[in-house]
Amino acid sequence: MNDALRRAMANAKLTEQQLAELCGVDAKTVGRWITAPNRIPHARHRWAACEALGEEEQTLWPNAIRSAFATGPDREIVQVYPYRSAAPAALWRSLVTKAHQELTFAGYTNYFLWLEQANLGGALRRKAQTGCRIRFLLGDPSSPVTAAREEEEGVPLTLSTRIAVTLAELDKLRDVPEIEARFETGHVNLSVFRFDDQMIVTPILARRVGHDSPLMHLRRCQADGMFDRFAAHVEELWSRGRDIREARENAQA
Repeated sequence: MNDALRRAMANAKLTEQQLAELCGVDAKTVGRWITAPNRIPHARHRWAACEALGEEEQTLWPNAIRSAFATGPDREIVQVYPYRSAAPAALWRSLVTKAHQELTFAGYTNYFLWLEQANLGGALRRKAQTGCRIRFLLGDPSSPVTAAREEEEGVPLTLSTRIAVTLAELDKLRDVPEIEARFETGHVNLSVFRFDDQMIVTPILARRVGHDSPLMHLRRCQADGMFDRFAAHVEELWSRGRDIREARENAQA
Protein backbone atom coordinates (compact mmCIF):
# COMPACT_ATOMS: atom_id res chain seq x y z
CA MET A 1 0.00 0.00 0.00
CA ASN A 2 1.07 3.58 -0.63
CA ASP A 3 0.49 4.56 2.98
CA ALA A 4 1.78 8.08 2.48
CA LEU A 5 -0.80 8.76 -0.22
CA ARG A 6 -3.59 7.17 1.83
CA ARG A 7 -2.72 9.30 4.90
CA ALA A 8 -2.54 12.45 2.80
CA MET A 9 -6.00 11.77 1.37
CA ALA A 10 -7.38 11.16 4.85
CA ASN A 11 -5.84 14.39 6.15
CA ALA A 12 -7.25 16.32 3.19
CA LYS A 13 -10.65 14.58 3.63
CA LEU A 14 -10.67 13.54 -0.03
CA THR A 15 -12.15 10.31 -1.37
CA GLU A 16 -10.69 8.40 -4.29
CA GLN A 17 -13.43 9.80 -6.54
CA GLN A 18 -12.78 13.39 -5.43
CA LEU A 19 -9.01 13.13 -5.91
CA ALA A 20 -9.58 11.47 -9.29
CA GLU A 21 -11.70 14.41 -10.45
CA LEU A 22 -9.05 16.91 -9.33
CA CYS A 23 -6.32 14.98 -11.16
CA GLY A 24 -8.28 14.27 -14.35
CA VAL A 25 -8.31 10.47 -13.99
CA ASP A 26 -10.90 7.91 -12.97
CA ALA A 27 -11.37 6.60 -9.42
CA LYS A 28 -10.01 3.16 -10.30
CA THR A 29 -6.70 4.77 -11.27
CA VAL A 30 -6.41 6.50 -7.91
CA GLY A 31 -7.22 3.18 -6.26
CA ARG A 32 -4.30 1.58 -8.09
CA TRP A 33 -2.03 4.42 -6.93
CA ILE A 34 -2.87 3.38 -3.37
CA THR A 35 -2.79 -0.39 -3.70
CA ALA A 36 0.23 -0.65 -6.03
CA PRO A 37 3.00 1.37 -4.32
CA ASN A 38 5.45 0.75 -7.16
CA ARG A 39 3.03 2.23 -9.68
CA ILE A 40 4.17 5.78 -10.48
CA PRO A 41 1.56 8.12 -12.01
CA HIS A 42 2.38 10.37 -14.94
CA ALA A 43 4.15 13.55 -13.88
CA ARG A 44 1.17 15.84 -14.55
CA HIS A 45 -1.05 13.61 -12.41
CA ARG A 46 1.51 13.51 -9.60
CA TRP A 47 1.75 17.28 -9.58
CA ALA A 48 -2.03 17.68 -9.58
CA ALA A 49 -2.33 15.23 -6.67
CA CYS A 50 0.38 17.02 -4.70
CA GLU A 51 -1.37 20.34 -5.20
CA ALA A 52 -4.71 18.90 -4.15
CA LEU A 53 -3.28 17.19 -1.07
CA GLY A 54 -0.79 19.88 -0.06
CA GLU A 55 2.09 17.41 -0.04
CA GLU A 56 5.54 17.21 -1.63
CA GLU A 57 6.05 14.81 -4.52
CA GLN A 58 8.99 13.22 -2.72
CA THR A 59 6.70 12.34 0.19
CA LEU A 60 4.02 10.65 -1.90
CA TRP A 61 6.17 9.05 -4.61
CA PRO A 62 9.84 9.00 -3.56
CA ASN A 63 10.63 6.43 -6.25
CA ALA A 64 9.63 8.95 -8.91
CA ILE A 65 12.32 11.34 -7.70
CA ARG A 66 14.96 8.63 -7.58
CA SER A 67 13.92 7.39 -11.01
CA ALA A 68 14.26 10.86 -12.51
CA PHE A 69 17.80 11.14 -11.26
CA ALA A 70 18.63 7.62 -12.39
CA THR A 71 17.32 7.93 -15.94
CA GLY A 72 17.12 11.61 -16.85
CA PRO A 73 19.88 13.61 -18.51
CA ASP A 74 20.68 15.29 -15.19
CA ARG A 75 22.14 12.01 -13.91
CA GLU A 76 25.45 13.19 -15.36
CA ILE A 77 25.59 15.93 -12.72
CA VAL A 78 27.47 14.58 -9.72
CA GLN A 79 27.65 17.81 -7.69
CA VAL A 80 27.43 21.56 -8.13
CA TYR A 81 29.08 24.35 -6.17
CA PRO A 82 28.15 28.06 -6.33
CA TYR A 83 31.87 28.92 -6.28
CA ARG A 84 34.85 27.00 -7.61
CA SER A 85 36.66 27.81 -4.40
CA ALA A 86 33.91 25.96 -2.47
CA ALA A 87 34.86 22.63 -4.06
CA PRO A 88 37.32 20.74 -1.85
CA ALA A 89 40.91 20.58 -3.07
CA ALA A 90 40.75 16.85 -2.40
CA LEU A 91 38.23 16.50 -5.24
CA TRP A 92 40.76 17.71 -7.79
CA ARG A 93 43.50 15.48 -6.42
CA SER A 94 41.19 12.47 -6.43
CA LEU A 95 40.18 13.06 -10.04
CA VAL A 96 43.80 13.43 -11.16
CA THR A 97 44.83 10.31 -9.23
CA LYS A 98 42.03 8.13 -10.61
CA ALA A 99 42.46 9.13 -14.27
CA HIS A 100 44.47 6.68 -16.35
CA GLN A 101 43.83 7.56 -19.99
CA GLU A 102 43.25 11.30 -20.32
CA LEU A 103 43.81 14.49 -18.39
CA THR A 104 42.78 17.70 -20.12
CA PHE A 105 43.15 21.07 -18.42
CA ALA A 106 41.29 23.60 -20.56
CA GLY A 107 41.28 26.46 -18.11
CA TYR A 108 42.31 29.82 -19.52
CA THR A 109 45.21 30.08 -17.08
CA ASN A 110 45.17 26.85 -14.99
CA TYR A 111 47.05 28.97 -12.46
CA PHE A 112 45.18 27.78 -9.38
CA LEU A 113 46.05 24.13 -9.98
CA TRP A 114 49.74 24.68 -9.29
CA LEU A 115 48.97 26.59 -6.09
CA GLU A 116 46.34 24.24 -4.66
CA GLN A 117 47.73 20.84 -5.71
CA ALA A 118 51.00 19.96 -4.04
CA ASN A 119 53.61 18.63 -6.48
CA LEU A 120 51.18 18.59 -9.40
CA GLY A 121 54.12 18.46 -11.79
CA GLY A 122 55.35 15.26 -10.19
CA ALA A 123 51.88 13.71 -10.37
CA LEU A 124 51.57 14.60 -14.05
CA ARG A 125 55.00 13.18 -14.79
CA ARG A 126 54.04 9.87 -13.18
CA LYS A 127 50.74 9.81 -15.06
CA ALA A 128 52.53 10.38 -18.35
CA GLN A 129 54.93 7.53 -17.63
CA THR A 130 51.97 5.14 -17.36
CA GLY A 131 50.60 6.19 -20.76
CA CYS A 132 48.09 8.84 -19.73
CA ARG A 133 47.59 11.58 -22.31
CA ILE A 134 47.90 15.02 -20.74
CA ARG A 135 46.86 18.27 -22.43
CA PHE A 136 46.83 21.92 -21.41
CA LEU A 137 44.78 24.46 -23.37
CA LEU A 138 45.82 27.96 -22.34
CA GLY A 139 44.81 31.44 -23.32
CA ASP A 140 47.36 33.31 -25.41
CA PRO A 141 48.79 36.03 -23.13
CA SER A 142 49.47 38.29 -26.14
CA SER A 143 45.94 38.02 -27.54
CA PRO A 144 43.51 40.97 -27.64
CA VAL A 145 40.96 38.59 -26.08
CA THR A 146 43.20 38.23 -23.05
CA ALA A 147 43.72 41.98 -22.82
CA ALA A 148 39.98 42.63 -22.97
CA ARG A 149 39.27 40.08 -20.25
CA GLU A 150 42.03 41.55 -18.06
CA GLU A 151 40.39 44.94 -18.33
CA GLU A 152 37.02 43.47 -17.39
CA GLU A 153 38.38 41.59 -14.36
CA GLY A 154 40.36 44.59 -13.15
CA VAL A 155 42.51 42.64 -10.68
CA PRO A 156 46.25 43.11 -9.97
CA LEU A 157 47.03 39.44 -10.68
CA THR A 158 46.29 39.63 -14.40
CA LEU A 159 45.40 36.79 -16.73
CA SER A 160 48.74 37.04 -18.52
CA THR A 161 50.57 36.80 -15.19
CA ARG A 162 48.57 33.72 -14.22
CA ILE A 163 49.21 32.17 -17.63
CA ALA A 164 52.93 32.85 -17.14
CA VAL A 165 52.88 30.77 -13.96
CA THR A 166 51.50 27.77 -15.84
CA LEU A 167 53.99 28.25 -18.67
CA ALA A 168 56.82 28.26 -16.15
CA GLU A 169 55.54 25.02 -14.60
CA LEU A 170 55.15 23.41 -18.02
CA ASP A 171 58.73 24.40 -18.84
CA LYS A 172 59.81 22.09 -16.02
CA LEU A 173 58.06 19.26 -17.86
CA ARG A 174 59.51 19.90 -21.30
CA ASP A 175 61.21 16.50 -21.22
CA VAL A 176 57.85 14.71 -21.02
CA PRO A 177 56.53 14.44 -24.61
CA GLU A 178 53.19 13.02 -23.44
CA ILE A 179 52.33 16.42 -21.97
CA GLU A 180 51.00 18.66 -24.74
CA ALA A 181 50.09 22.34 -24.56
CA ARG A 182 48.39 24.74 -26.96
CA PHE A 183 47.23 28.36 -27.03
CA GLU A 184 43.53 29.07 -27.78
CA THR A 185 41.35 31.99 -26.73
CA GLY A 186 37.89 30.49 -27.37
CA HIS A 187 37.48 29.33 -23.79
CA VAL A 188 38.08 32.62 -22.01
CA ASN A 189 34.59 32.38 -20.47
CA LEU A 190 34.44 28.62 -19.94
CA SER A 191 36.91 26.28 -18.26
CA VAL A 192 36.66 22.52 -18.82
CA PHE A 193 38.81 19.96 -17.01
CA ARG A 194 38.56 16.32 -18.06
CA PHE A 195 39.65 13.28 -16.05
CA ASP A 196 38.81 10.19 -18.17
CA ASP A 197 35.00 9.97 -17.87
CA GLN A 198 34.67 12.67 -15.22
CA MET A 199 34.79 16.40 -15.76
CA ILE A 200 34.73 19.74 -14.00
CA VAL A 201 33.13 22.65 -15.84
CA THR A 202 33.32 26.26 -14.70
CA PRO A 203 31.42 28.98 -16.61
CA ILE A 204 33.24 32.23 -15.96
CA LEU A 205 30.87 35.02 -14.96
CA ALA A 206 31.17 38.66 -16.01
CA ARG A 207 33.70 40.61 -13.95
CA ARG A 208 34.50 37.51 -11.91
CA VAL A 209 37.72 35.56 -11.68
CA GLY A 210 37.67 31.76 -11.84
CA HIS A 211 37.42 30.99 -8.13
CA ASP A 212 34.28 33.18 -7.88
CA SER A 213 32.46 31.31 -10.64
CA PRO A 214 30.16 28.27 -10.26
CA LEU A 215 31.44 24.72 -10.71
CA MET A 216 29.79 21.56 -12.03
CA HIS A 217 31.21 18.08 -11.46
CA LEU A 218 30.03 15.76 -14.26
CA ARG A 219 30.31 12.04 -14.94
CA ARG A 220 29.70 10.61 -18.42
CA CYS A 221 26.58 8.43 -18.46
CA GLN A 222 25.20 8.71 -22.00
CA ALA A 223 26.07 9.49 -25.60
CA ASP A 224 25.65 13.14 -26.58
CA GLY A 225 24.89 14.15 -23.00
CA MET A 226 26.32 17.13 -21.16
CA PHE A 227 29.71 15.46 -20.77
CA ASP A 228 30.04 14.72 -24.49
CA ARG A 229 28.92 18.22 -25.45
CA PHE A 230 31.59 19.88 -23.34
CA ALA A 231 34.18 17.33 -24.48
CA ALA A 232 33.38 18.13 -28.13
CA HIS A 233 33.77 21.84 -27.35
CA VAL A 234 37.27 21.23 -26.01
CA GLU A 235 38.23 19.04 -28.98
CA GLU A 236 37.16 21.79 -31.38
CA LEU A 237 39.26 24.37 -29.55
CA TRP A 238 42.20 21.96 -29.36
CA SER A 239 42.07 21.41 -33.13
CA ARG A 240 42.29 25.17 -33.65
CA GLY A 241 45.01 25.74 -31.08
CA ARG A 242 48.67 26.61 -31.64
CA ASP A 243 51.41 24.49 -30.13
CA ILE A 244 52.83 26.54 -27.28
CA ARG A 245 56.46 25.55 -27.78
CA GLU A 246 56.35 26.42 -31.47
CA ALA A 247 54.51 29.68 -30.79
CA ARG A 248 57.09 30.77 -28.21
CA GLU A 249 60.02 29.79 -30.44
CA ASN A 250 58.54 31.75 -33.33
CA ALA A 251 58.00 34.78 -31.09
CA GLN A 252 61.66 34.69 -30.06
CA ALA A 253 62.96 34.29 -33.61
